[in-house]
Amino acid sequence: MQAPDRSVSIIEVLARYSFGLPLSEIADQLAIPRSATHRLLADLKDDGYVRQDYDGGAYRLTAKLVALGYSFLSTAGVSSRLQPIIDKLAEQTGELVVLAVVDRGRLLRLLKAQGARGGLLYNPDEGPDVYLAATSNGHAYLSTLEEDLALQLVARQGFEHESVGKNAPKTFRELFDYVDRARKTGIARIFDVWVDGTSAMAAPVYSSVTKAAIGTISVAGPTIRMTDGRMDDFTELLKQACREIADTGSALPIFERT
Repeated sequence: MQAPDRSVSIIEVLARYSFGLPLSEIADQLAIPRSATHRLLADLKDDGYVRQDYDGGAYRLTAKLVALGYSFLSTAGVSSRLQPIIDKLAEQTGELVVLAVVDRGRLLRLLKAQGARGGLLYNPDEGPDVYLAATSNGHAYLSTLEEDLALQLVARQGFEHESVGKNAPKTFRELFDYVDRARKTGIARIFDVWVDGTSAMAAPVYSSVTKAAIGTISVAGPTIRMTDGRMDDFTELLKQACREIADTGSALPIFERT
């Protein structure tokens, strides 16, 4: 990797560890020499993206990246045009709603809203990348693709995850049983697949221009509440939110144009 690529990789690693990591762990995870890792971290510290509370301590991200992210979302129209749609669906369902966007074959979580106001809450601390093989958002996106391309994306991301639910697919055939059902109905449904005790449904967002999938929206909550019957009740609400995102946001710069 070139130096800029390595710097970005360091930021992506640290984004998964809010309390930071020691230099040695960062270097080992990225297979970068420790001397080079030290130089890159020094540059990131000078630029204000990384801090170290004391010599020899862990390195962690500063709020600068968050501030840049909020600034971009605001100027791109995401906060004012898309967040209200996600908030409304969360309010209507009383569950966690997530909007993910397609980015060169990856699916990245962008916005979320929690609709539950009490009782059991599902509000996981997840990174930006959606795991395609065992999430409702992932299955919804895969259902929009030709099978060969879907297989490539799953294989590229990896088909084995450290911790998934008891009903997570263990083979590609099992995975595409889920995907085929999502393709037929337009809605992906999972029960105890991503996390035991939780269930979710998701639908694709299609570009109003290219007609290709540009994102997905999911509704997730505790399995005791998110039953098949309740998902039936939410289906039209979810599809309406997808249409509103497409109509309102297809031209926004966060979405792919091709």
